[in-house]
Amino acid sequence: MKKIIRTNKAPKASNVYNQAVEVNNTLYVSGQIAISNVTGKLVEGGIREQTEQALANLGAILEAAGYSYRDVIKVNCILTNMDDYPGMNECYGKYFNEEAPARAAWEAAKLPLGALIEIDAIAVKQ
Repeated sequence: MKKIIRTNKAPKASNVYNQAVEVNNTLYVSGQIAISNVTGKLVEGGIREQTEQALANLGAILEAAGYSYRDVIKVNCILTNMDDYPGMNECYGKYFNEEAPARAAWEAAKLPLGALIEIDAIAVKQ
Protein backbone atom coordinates (compact mmCIF):
# COMPACT_ATOMS: atom_id res chain seq x y z
CA MET A 1 0.00 0.00 0.00
CA LYS A 2 1.31 3.44 -0.93
CA LYS A 3 1.41 6.12 1.78
CA ILE A 4 1.97 9.79 0.95
CA ILE A 5 4.21 11.67 3.40
CA ARG A 6 3.70 15.38 4.02
CA THR A 7 5.16 17.67 6.66
CA ASN A 8 5.04 21.40 7.19
CA LYS A 9 8.61 21.22 8.57
CA ALA A 10 9.98 21.01 5.02
CA PRO A 11 9.13 22.99 1.88
CA LYS A 12 5.75 22.10 0.42
CA ALA A 13 5.72 19.98 -2.72
CA SER A 14 3.82 21.12 -5.79
CA ASN A 15 0.66 19.43 -7.00
CA VAL A 16 2.55 17.12 -9.36
CA TYR A 17 4.71 15.32 -6.76
CA ASN A 18 4.89 14.63 -3.01
CA GLN A 19 7.63 15.20 -0.43
CA ALA A 20 7.90 11.43 -0.02
CA VAL A 21 6.09 8.19 -0.71
CA GLU A 22 6.33 5.06 1.43
CA VAL A 23 5.76 1.56 0.05
CA ASN A 24 6.58 -1.72 1.84
CA ASN A 25 8.72 -0.10 4.56
CA THR A 26 10.70 1.82 1.94
CA LEU A 27 10.60 5.61 1.80
CA TYR A 28 11.30 7.47 -1.44
CA VAL A 29 12.09 11.12 -0.69
CA SER A 30 11.77 13.65 -3.51
CA GLY A 31 14.69 15.89 -4.37
CA GLN A 32 15.27 18.62 -1.80
CA ILE A 33 16.82 21.95 -2.61
CA ALA A 34 17.86 24.60 -0.09
CA ILE A 35 14.49 26.25 0.44
CA SER A 36 14.05 27.57 3.96
CA ASN A 37 10.86 26.34 5.55
CA VAL A 38 10.68 29.65 7.43
CA THR A 39 11.04 32.07 4.50
CA GLY A 40 9.97 29.84 1.62
CA LYS A 41 13.00 31.10 -0.32
CA LEU A 42 16.33 29.65 -1.35
CA VAL A 43 18.86 30.19 1.46
CA GLU A 44 21.64 32.67 0.86
CA GLY A 45 25.23 31.54 0.70
CA GLY A 46 27.22 28.96 -1.17
CA ILE A 47 27.30 25.20 -1.47
CA ARG A 48 27.85 24.56 2.24
CA GLU A 49 24.80 26.57 3.30
CA GLN A 50 22.66 25.06 0.57
CA THR A 51 23.79 21.50 1.34
CA GLU A 52 23.00 22.01 5.04
CA GLN A 53 19.50 23.28 4.23
CA ALA A 54 18.76 20.54 1.69
CA LEU A 55 19.84 17.91 4.23
CA ALA A 56 17.78 19.56 6.97
CA ASN A 57 14.74 19.41 4.66
CA LEU A 58 15.49 15.75 3.97
CA GLY A 59 15.74 15.10 7.72
CA ALA A 60 12.39 16.74 8.41
CA ILE A 61 10.71 14.50 5.85
CA LEU A 62 12.46 11.40 7.18
CA GLU A 63 11.31 12.26 10.70
CA ALA A 64 7.72 12.90 9.60
CA ALA A 65 7.65 9.40 8.13
CA GLY A 66 9.21 7.78 11.21
CA TYR A 67 12.67 7.30 9.68
CA SER A 68 16.11 8.74 10.43
CA TYR A 69 19.32 9.40 8.52
CA ARG A 70 20.52 5.95 9.70
CA ASP A 71 17.71 4.35 7.65
CA VAL A 72 18.88 5.97 4.40
CA ILE A 73 20.37 3.44 1.98
CA LYS A 74 20.78 5.49 -1.23
CA VAL A 75 21.32 9.19 -1.93
CA ASN A 76 21.65 11.19 -5.14
CA CYS A 77 23.40 14.57 -5.02
CA ILE A 78 22.92 16.74 -8.09
CA LEU A 79 25.23 19.76 -8.28
CA THR A 80 25.29 22.60 -10.78
CA ASN A 81 29.09 22.68 -10.51
CA MET A 82 31.29 19.68 -9.67
CA ASP A 83 33.87 22.13 -8.31
CA ASP A 84 31.47 22.39 -5.34
CA TYR A 85 31.88 18.66 -4.60
CA PRO A 86 34.44 19.07 -1.75
CA GLY A 87 32.26 21.62 0.10
CA MET A 88 29.15 19.49 -0.40
CA ASN A 89 30.98 16.38 0.75
CA GLU A 90 32.21 18.12 3.92
CA CYS A 91 28.66 19.05 4.96
CA TYR A 92 27.24 15.71 3.85
CA GLY A 93 29.72 13.90 6.11
CA LYS A 94 28.12 15.50 9.18
CA TYR A 95 24.89 13.62 8.43
CA PHE A 96 26.24 10.38 6.99
CA ASN A 97 29.51 8.86 8.18
CA GLU A 98 30.31 5.39 9.55
CA GLU A 99 27.32 3.62 8.02
CA ALA A 100 27.00 5.94 5.04
CA PRO A 101 24.49 5.03 2.33
CA ALA A 102 25.34 4.30 -1.28
CA ARG A 103 25.55 7.57 -3.21
CA ALA A 104 25.84 9.08 -6.65
CA ALA A 105 26.82 12.67 -7.39
CA TRP A 106 26.74 14.38 -10.74
CA GLU A 107 26.52 17.76 -12.40
CA ALA A 108 23.42 19.19 -14.04
CA ALA A 109 23.24 22.36 -16.09
CA LYS A 110 20.49 23.91 -13.99
CA LEU A 111 18.34 23.23 -10.91
CA PRO A 112 15.04 24.76 -9.80
CA LEU A 113 15.17 28.36 -8.48
CA GLY A 114 18.89 28.58 -9.23
CA ALA A 115 19.78 26.08 -6.49
CA LEU A 116 23.36 24.80 -6.35
CA ILE A 117 22.37 21.31 -5.14
CA GLU A 118 19.41 18.93 -5.02
CA ILE A 119 19.41 15.82 -2.84
CA ASP A 120 17.02 12.88 -2.93
CA ALA A 121 17.08 9.66 -0.91
CA ILE A 122 15.69 6.19 -0.35
CA ALA A 123 15.32 4.88 3.21
CA VAL A 124 14.33 1.44 4.48
CA LYS A 125 13.01 0.46 7.91
CA GLN A 126 15.09 -2.41 9.26
